[in-house]
Amino acid sequence: MFELKIVALFFVTAVAELIGCYLPYLWINQGKSIWLLIPAALSLAAFAWLLSLHPAAAGRVYAAYGGVYICVAILWLWLVEGVSPTIYDIVGSLVALGGMAIIMFSPSEA
Repeated sequence: MFELKIVALFFVTAVAELIGCYLPYLWINQGKSIWLLIPAALSLAAFAWLLSLHPAAAGRVYAAYGGVYICVAILWLWLVEGVSPTIYDIVGSLVALGGMAIIMFSPSEA
């Protein structure tokens, strides 16, 4: 159960970061409203706050989070941007998730 909570928190964190980065992208590259920067800033603030909720050392959390971020970014590519992931995207995401699991769930040597 502990592992599922960590992965779910990383997933929500990744969505917050992606929203916070995608909205300025829409403004800059697609001519959308500058007002998108307000929810983008709020989303990035939520992203930083969510990362702080993990009990592990910050560097370990950031490193492991990267693995989940990769997977969620590929899902974003597919679900939001409408681009089908390649087999390499999928395999790379699984490798990244494996790295996250090794970092977060291995016995601590502290």
